[in-house]
Amino acid sequence: MRTKSHSRPSRLTALMESTFPSESLSRITHFGEDKPFDILGPHLLTKQKTLVIHAYLPLASEAWVRKPEKNARKKRMEKIHPAGVYRALFTKTEEFFPYRIGFKDSAGYISESEDPYAFGVEITDYDLYLISEGTHYKTYEKFGSKVASFCGVSGVHFSVWAPHAKCVSIIGNFNHWRQGAHPMTRINEGGVWGLFIPGLREGELYKYAIRGEDDHVHMKSDPYAFQAELRPRTASVVATLDHYEWKDAEWLEERKEKNPLEAPISVYEVHLGSWKKDTKTQGGFLNYRDLARQLVEYVKEMGYTHIELLPVMEHPLDESWGYQVINYYAPTSRFGTPEDFMFFVDYCHQHGIGVILDWVPSHFPKDGHGLNCFDGRQIYAYEDWKKGEHKEWGTLIFDYGRNEVKNFLISNALFWIEKYHVDGLRVDAVASMLYLDYARYKDQWQPNVYGGRENIEAIQFLKRFNEVVHAYHKGVLTIAEESTAWPGVSRPTYLGGLGFSMKWNMGWMHDVLEYTSKEPIYRKFHQGTLTFCLLYAFHENFMLPLSHDEVVHGKRSLLEKMPGDDWQKFANLRLLFGLMFGYPGKKLLFMGDDFAQVSEWNSQVSLDWHLLNDKPHREIQSLVKDLNTVYRNHRALWELDFDSRGFEWVDFSDAASSIAAFLRWSENKQEFLLFTCNMTPVPRYNYRFGTPQPGFYEEIFNSDSRHYGGSGIGNLGGVHAENKPWHERPYSISVNLPPLAVNIFRLSPHPALSPKGRGLK
Repeated sequence: MRTKSHSRPSRLTALMESTFPSESLSRITHFGEDKPFDILGPHLLTKQKTLVIHAYLPLASEAWVRKPEKNARKKRMEKIHPAGVYRALFTKTEEFFPYRIGFKDSAGYISESEDPYAFGVEITDYDLYLISEGTHYKTYEKFGSKVASFCGVSGVHFSVWAPHAKCVSIIGNFNHWRQGAHPMTRINEGGVWGLFIPGLREGELYKYAIRGEDDHVHMKSDPYAFQAELRPRTASVVATLDHYEWKDAEWLEERKEKNPLEAPISVYEVHLGSWKKDTKTQGGFLNYRDLARQLVEYVKEMGYTHIELLPVMEHPLDESWGYQVINYYAPTSRFGTPEDFMFFVDYCHQHGIGVILDWVPSHFPKDGHGLNCFDGRQIYAYEDWKKGEHKEWGTLIFDYGRNEVKNFLISNALFWIEKYHVDGLRVDAVASMLYLDYARYKDQWQPNVYGGRENIEAIQFLKRFNEVVHAYHKGVLTIAEESTAWPGVSRPTYLGGLGFSMKWNMGWMHDVLEYTSKEPIYRKFHQGTLTFCLLYAFHENFMLPLSHDEVVHGKRSLLEKMPGDDWQKFANLRLLFGLMFGYPGKKLLFMGDDFAQVSEWNSQVSLDWHLLNDKPHREIQSLVKDLNTVYRNHRALWELDFDSRGFEWVDFSDAASSIAAFLRWSENKQEFLLFTCNMTPVPRYNYRFGTPQPGFYEEIFNSDSRHYGGSGIGNLGGVHAENKPWHERPYSISVNLPPLAVNIFRLSPHPALSPKGRGLK
């Protein structure tokens, strides 16, 4: 009986089989290898003077290696694993050399490029140290996809944090979205993975395929991607942010030199998706560039100083308004590209308008392609549901105690300031971060190590965030939406505060809306509601918000909150705006409120701009415009917003008549404005108020002016102070108080208008 003879393997073949055993090749082909560089790419067997090149080409019917020189000959690669591992041997060589790998698939398509596994990764040991320590505040420069060049070869470097992953690969159009076709290497035990893929360019679509501890493969978008596909598609996009030529150097230089807390800030809050619609585009969205031109024109005309945008970071659900962010480093593709958004900010700056972004480090959604269970476990959120799940919103809460998460969030804050030149970040839902029992029943939360309800890790994170932002960028604002009485939100961290520049005054907002929504006949019983906020007005650096949250979900528009018939509704709205601009604190008004939108805000449709065809709405718009002008032109209204020296009650004791008056002072006491407020529809004639100085008091604003749709009751341009003490002041004026109105008086600087001057006439 004849038997098949077997040739004895050569010593070199036996050595290679021991160096690269078949089980190693199987780990590559079955997407189970976390150190692919140990197998793939070039390997120099020094003693044998042989270079071995392995490549995983699952779609190839044949493959070859070629040196990059022109007309270099192909060297055929041998298929050594049926799933597509190929090998080429170069003998009599003692060094590495550049090469390209090519293959042809079953359809005859030919591809050739440099070998990803012939290059290193771009994260240094120092980077890894800072990342693990939680002090790497430029992680966006290291993680994600970066167009790069190694040894003259261009491509894209990828890196991602996935500490519990068994293996990670990059998938995209370039490899037919095949898991494991481009396995990444685990760089350190902290779970950082990296790979450089030659030949890829800006605009490539990609995701990470991450095999978790349970062997399930998770398809994830890149947490650090600079661009994302337009929803409902979920891939990340390779993008660079270095092409745009900024023209706002003068603005940025001035920003560093100014103290924004001592400057006028009147913010126009905007949801870009519903400010205006374009019926010619998908979803009706205007491009960032069109929005810039149209918004800036409107904002400048109205006299606002800043635009605040509801979150523009990429989010999957329109109805979330951007507050459930998936891609923290990518401006949403709904309105264009990253460069388009750069143009938006730049255009605002060139026209003297600041840009504030809403920022959401408080929670993130559970969408499968996002941060949720990123590597099969919760690494961005707390793993314990009692800390990690936000019951009220159905979202997840960041793990503020994890260094890599702190890196991710603080780097993200700096990213928007440095790469997009934004002037401030308004931090959403701070209260939900501060309290472990926020929106939870008794058995749904765990006390901190001291037995309290405070989230110590979140507190430390917020303090560090503010310290870093203010240290790196002078003049940039951080603003907290914090709805409780947490002390020191806008006080420096070295004094025990959280370190924010300002805090939204939610108490003022609640009280003033509650008061103005009451029928005037009942207001005399609630005078304290209107004055209470002055008891704590200077405990924080407050911003007075009439925001989007107050005109949705059945709360009605500002106009429809107001009591009475149509005339009284508009008069009460004028009164509300007058109070807002008179009270100490920076100002914020949501879009549509400044022309008395009738219906609640609907994020799916445009504002009701057609209302401006009606005179009452144009008159409200004119009132807000004039209030902004008065505000910006008088230092007394913004110089001491956060100092009790800037506010002084004249009288609030006449609750029976619902009358109040107060003074606003400038820093040098050279300027002051007198506000008089009549909160009833009954005109009050010859009503006397004390004044600090003699002279002629010009009436520079009257919300009851016919120009604004009022009754026209006023003081014919102003009144003379009399040498008659009143309200514990040496002088006084007798004025007419129009119905449901705010009047503003200033001491005239013109001698011709003084009592003596007028007497000479």
